[in-house]
Amino acid sequence: MLLCFAIPAIAQRKPALVTSQRKDFYQLIKEANLNFTFPAGFREIKAVDNEDYSFDYAMEVPGKNFEMWLQVKSQKQNWISYEKASGDKKTELANPDSMYIDLSKATARALSGGDNYLVRNIPPDVLARYNADAGKSYLLNLLDLPATRHYRYALIISLQKNHTGTLMAIYFTNDKDADFYRYVYRAGHCLKFKPPIPG
Repeated sequence: MLLCFAIPAIAQRKPALVTSQRKDFYQLIKEANLNFTFPAGFREIKAVDNEDYSFDYAMEVPGKNFEMWLQVKSQKQNWISYEKASGDKKTELANPDSMYIDLSKATARALSGGDNYLVRNIPPDVLARYNADAGKSYLLNLLDLPATRHYRYALIISLQKNHTGTLMAIYFTNDKDADFYRYVYRAGHCLKFKPPIPG
């Protein structure tokens, strides 16, 4: 008898709610030609979006002092404008495919309070895993800020797909230990640029 009531109750579980933040984020990743798979063990949190820092999506590993902030930008419209302006000698625009460098560097400087970070180019084999054309990583000591919830360290990964989009992920922690890099690895595989369509 108990099973007669329990089975219909279990079958009526509602699917997970898609928040407006996630809905907006899905639109951004579509425009930037990215695939997103929500990583197991993570929970969505409200992204920081104010006059100092503007991010599109954020997640955490509950109870583990680890957060991930994401910023996604489509470069398609910028690329069209750049190509139109290239024939006009009066208008000079920066190449949209190099914008990821300025964005990530400015973020690293703002979060560290200057040049208190280590920057590296992302190797070609790692770029290939994300179907990206270029990228940089920044390891930094953070300023003690309420906006970053007083985390001590951050790792910024900035990826570029030419003529298509930019992805910046920031991973926050208080301890640069093996667990931190395990969470980075797990979270880092949730996003990748779509491969080019053959033909």
